[in-house]
Amino acid sequence: MHSPFRSFWMAGFECTDQLNAFGNRVDFLHITGHLHHIESDFRNVSLFQMQTVREGICWSQVEKKPYQYDWSRVARVIHYAKANDIQVIWDMCHFGYPDDLTPLHPHFTTRFAALCMSFIQFYRSISPSDTLIITPINEVSFISWLGGEVAGTTPYCSGNGWDVKYALMKAYIKGIEACNMLDNNIRFLTTEPLVSIVAPLEASEAESAFAIQQHEEQFQVLDILSGKICPELGGRPEYLDILGFNYYYSNQWIAGTGTSLPWLNEIPDSRWRSLSSLLLEAYQRYQRPFILSETSHPGKERPLWIDFIAAECAIVLAYAPLWGICWYPAIDRPDWDHLTPWHRSGLWDVTDYNTLQRVVHFPTAAALLRARLLLKPYDRPNRL
Repeated sequence: MHSPFRSFWMAGFECTDQLNAFGNRVDFLHITGHLHHIESDFRNVSLFQMQTVREGICWSQVEKKPYQYDWSRVARVIHYAKANDIQVIWDMCHFGYPDDLTPLHPHFTTRFAALCMSFIQFYRSISPSDTLIITPINEVSFISWLGGEVAGTTPYCSGNGWDVKYALMKAYIKGIEACNMLDNNIRFLTTEPLVSIVAPLEASEAESAFAIQQHEEQFQVLDILSGKICPELGGRPEYLDILGFNYYYSNQWIAGTGTSLPWLNEIPDSRWRSLSSLLLEAYQRYQRPFILSETSHPGKERPLWIDFIAAECAIVLAYAPLWGICWYPAIDRPDWDHLTPWHRSGLWDVTDYNTLQRVVHFPTAAALLRARLLLKPYDRPNRL
């Protein structure tokens, strides 16, 4: 099986357009200056031989009125991507919906399917023959929790996480079906958090069972998509095409407390799981090619994190079809809710918040070059 990705190392540009915890719309393609600096951003990632990037269409900005679409921003991305020989993975929905929609709205699925069809038609009017890679909805598990359990975004609910997840997956599957009706040269990348949830030390039987249940629930989205659960939504095994797993330093925690297990495991904790074991667990479960679709670390530990990621992925590559690693975000970004502070998590920092000029973080860049050298045998496109 051939990888459709142009490069093994990939760059992601923060593209959320959600309503944040205070009900304010954020548009990170503007906030980070990516739309303004897109040509230099693409040139920069190309210098690191990152020829595949993750971008979002920003649904709330494309569809201001129902079924009326403005693709001018997307056209700008397509133009500069082509000019710089960049392949784009497109997120149809990256945490944001139009002002008049929530996942629980009765028109949500119909509107999302129509959006997907309009995007396909627009994209093919510009680029008729290339392999198009789409992520219908990014991190359904996370956004269901954020909007359905802790009222951190639309629809600002508590205790409705499953209802939001179910509604998003109904739209997700209809979106795939809509795309497939128009085009048979589309690949689908499903991006979900990869986590490890464990019981407290000296846990009771009930606490242990709860932790096992919580850990298992991270796979609900993929199980719905494949039709393993909720078959009434129309999931099918072939809808699991390429899997994307998003992994950050805080992705292991203790059930019921939210307390994270330190990612370096410097004080050994038997409950801590290596990233390689988590990736291989997911691969054994679904037997699909996959990428590490988001990973990064804030602050001065960025280089150490890249070293860690590369070492873990080297283990995985001996056993499973890992097709790529995406540093997300490539350009630094602020917090969603307060817009400060900026996280210092990119390969490039923003030091002047008026001009949003980029400055490469040299220790992180050096670590990336080390990682590329370690994984060089796999760092080529279209390999078997």
